[in-house]
Amino acid sequence: MADAVDVFTKHWNRERPEVDVSPMAVIGRVQRLSRLFDHELKRFFAGFGMEFWEFDVLATLRRSGGDEGLTAGALIKVAMVTSGAITNRIDRLVAKGWVERMPCPEDRRVIRVRLTPAGRQMIDDVLPKHMDNERRLLAALNLESQEQLAGLLRTLAESLGDGAPD
Repeated sequence: MADAVDVFTKHWNRERPEVDVSPMAVIGRVQRLSRLFDHELKRFFAGFGMEFWEFDVLATLRRSGGDEGLTAGALIKVAMVTSGAITNRIDRLVAKGWVERMPCPEDRRVIRVRLTPAGRQMIDDVLPKHMDNERRLLAALNLESQEQLAGLLRTLAESLGDGAPD
């Protein structure tokens, strides 16, 4: 069964047979899947009154912040956004009552962001449902294929400089 990328590459092979368009088979599909996943995730999280980035910040704090939370700088590294963007995101999460800012006891110039009880409850409620949704999105691939794809994508991401965070 052909997909849109097959059609595009077929057209390019007809119009410019001297140009190797084979990378498009991977890059084109990854880009299209990214858009499809974004659409599905946006719709999923909207059902909980949240956006994906909100889930991402709450999940980051839940899995690595502990009771002390994380600094905005640590959140910037994980979220890969600017300091202005993370400040805006934190402000919006504070307004929803899901996170709070706390001065660091050792250095009052440092502000830590941590989950509120409501934020912890939200992430704990949504996470299992999110995993079910992601399983649904990957259902066309058996577990072995998913693991193989994950390994290949990891290799590609690492080759482009996307290593594990500190």
